[in-house]
Amino acid sequence: MAVDLRQVMGSILTFSMFIMLGNMVKKDHIDPFLHHASQIANAVIVARHLGATLLLPDIRGNKLGEKRYFGEIYDVEKFVASLDGIVQVAKVKPAGISNMKVTDVRVPDRVSEDFITSTIKPIFRTKRNLRLATYFDVSSVEKSKETMHSNAYQCLASFGSLKLQSDLIELVDSMVGTLRSMSQKMGGRFVAIDLRFDMLGNKRCHENVVSSKRCYNAEEIGEFLKKIGFHKETTIYLTQTGWHSRLDALRDIFPNTFTKDAIVPAYERAKFMGAEGREYERFIDFNICSQSDVFVPAYRSRFYASVTGNRIASGKTQIIVPAEKTSEMANHYLSPYIAKKSHFAHSCFCF
Repeated sequence: MAVDLRQVMGSILTFSMFIMLGNMVKKDHIDPFLHHASQIANAVIVARHLGATLLLPDIRGNKLGEKRYFGEIYDVEKFVASLDGIVQVAKVKPAGISNMKVTDVRVPDRVSEDFITSTIKPIFRTKRNLRLATYFDVSSVEKSKETMHSNAYQCLASFGSLKLQSDLIELVDSMVGTLRSMSQKMGGRFVAIDLRFDMLGNKRCHENVVSSKRCYNAEEIGEFLKKIGFHKETTIYLTQTGWHSRLDALRDIFPNTFTKDAIVPAYERAKFMGAEGREYERFIDFNICSQSDVFVPAYRSRFYASVTGNRIASGKTQIIVPAEKTSEMANHYLSPYIAKKSHFAHSCFCF
């Protein structure tokens, strides 16, 4: 339900589309948009528990001072409609509210009702206007799925409220259509691989881990997919922006390998691939990886976990994770999130 805040007396809750990170995660290796669903889930739970009105935020970019209106990325009407009867949502902040003091409150990812009652509610009673900042650590993705099971509103907010605005949907649909058209010999099926050089340079990729290899380069991914039986005509989408010679080894094995630059319609490149459109690229990657027939992460990351949650929500559970095994059976490499149902999204859906 959308409301006019001028008719609401004091109970206002805003949530900030930026990240306050735990010590275990470096900011330069995190995409802010990956946390939007978690931030919204937190805000919805807090607002409902407190009886507060939820005020749409601007979306902050990667750089200081960068921000976009919520509706530039997400469909505002669908967002409001999805929460109808759950929380009141205000689309704009009236001038009178702008002069009121807003208190910042740090909230852990997947906030519990106990935390809201003991920590946030006392502040809300005295301050009335709050701005939530959700903070994360690397363990938050793998918290017990029972955390989500008890709150259907958190599931709805995480997986049912955020829909891309129409221009982005049309772009992603066009790119997915292009990938499927280039894969006619494989029945229109394609594989999406999250492989970016900035992540391969992450020091976590170079830490000594006895039990398993953390990250895989283009050649290693190509050899892995070949080993488990992927046909050479398989069409592959890479999340890397721009082609690089380090990708040649993968294309030698699978000639139909493309980055987004090759399949973005020419008339959309200036808007979505130019200097001002760089932040759109991960939204594009996320949605293509969510729609692909098979998803392969080249490294363990928040992106991998977020895409997995989205794929579980849509029933697309073909997620294959490279590992140092001798088996040539693809199902032996099924993501633990799927094979062991260890992702919290499983508690929201019964697939």
